[in-house]
Amino acid sequence: MVKPRMLILRVGGTNCDLETEWAFRLAGALPERIHLNMLKSGEKKLDNYQALVIPGGFSYGDDISAGKVLANKIRYGIKEEITSFIGKGRPVLGICNGFQVLIKSGFLPWPGRQEATLAWNESARFEDRWVYLKVEDSVSPFFKGMRGIIRLPVAHAEGRFLVREPKILERIESKKLVLMRYCDSSGKHAGYPGNPNGSAGDIAGICDPSGLIVGMMPHPERALLDFFCPDSRGRGKKREEGDGHSFFKNVVDYFR
Repeated sequence: MVKPRMLILRVGGTNCDLETEWAFRLAGALPERIHLNMLKSGEKKLDNYQALVIPGGFSYGDDISAGKVLANKIRYGIKEEITSFIGKGRPVLGICNGFQVLIKSGFLPWPGRQEATLAWNESARFEDRWVYLKVEDSVSPFFKGMRGIIRLPVAHAEGRFLVREPKILERIESKKLVLMRYCDSSGKHAGYPGNPNGSAGDIAGICDPSGLIVGMMPHPERALLDFFCPDSRGRGKKREEGDGHSFFKNVVDYFR
């Protein structure tokens, strides 16, 4: 099989692009870190890649709000290219800051106007810890075999998932667009700090109705190896791959 090519978008402030590149290499893809200006100038063509990935970080310093500047640069710069890319059934993935960008540029939970946001954490501070997550039965193909409880780290100040009105959340739930929820070690509802930001419905990630546009606040690229996890020694059976590796492997396997 020809390895799928992944475009990892970067701008000033992006700081998880190297980890994301490594994650896709481990999973068997050909990732390439590309600056936004290279797409806008035509030096690089989005159509030459099989997936677009917007990694974590603090794009443009989050000076207005998290992801807002990059969302506007996408909306008024390369939105047509991304819309065409999506129309060809190619995945678009956003992690942490990338999730914020996809929400604020109107690609999630479905293309159109912005229906949700990622607001300031209820704690009003930056939250940085490993959390438990319950992987839901969603329409996305990138979480197959991951049903159950996993652990991934979070690191954000604006991760509180909120919707414009209640019917938006009802539609997200009914269409199986919820990817994962914050929970305790048994999979039950967890208040703070288990839910680090106060997200509605404990939601940690969503997808669009096709399942191919995915956004999540936790960082799978920081959980590629099991020994990264703080309780890896207490799990009993030893394994090499961490919970985050499964996500990237599923993305690559999608192209098989």
